[in-house]
Amino acid sequence: MTIPTSDQIGFGLTLTTDFDSAITRVTDALKAEGFGVLTTIDVRATMRAKLDIDFRPYTILGACNPPLAHRALVAAPAVGLLLPCNVIVRAVDDGTRVEFVDPLMMMGVMQVPELQPIAAEARAKLERVAKALAN
Repeated sequence: MTIPTSDQIGFGLTLTTDFDSAITRVTDALKAEGFGVLTTIDVRATMRAKLDIDFRPYTILGACNPPLAHRALVAAPAVGLLLPCNVIVRAVDDGTRVEFVDPLMMMGVMQVPELQPIAAEARAKLERVAKALAN
């Protein structure tokens, strides 16, 4: 199902589907857990436009769960520097890789105990997104 990324900043899985279908599936699965996609960064298009480099399909989705974000911002207003939860979708040789930032790791950089249960809830929701994608 989900496996840690090599640098332990998140977790993810590889889908045996094309890139565009993966973007749709990820967006729909996030929505089912109360996340909206606030930002979409097309890294491939940016590399082409800014550096004239051909890069594999790679998109960064900025996912936000408004109730969790509100709770976190009330607990520690500076936490906005760590929001939203980034999800990457990138083409790989055997399909499309989807990786989720680990909110527990992100909130761990702040020494605010009230953020830990919020981060744990966000991680649980993102794990359910990954599990839905795996099925």
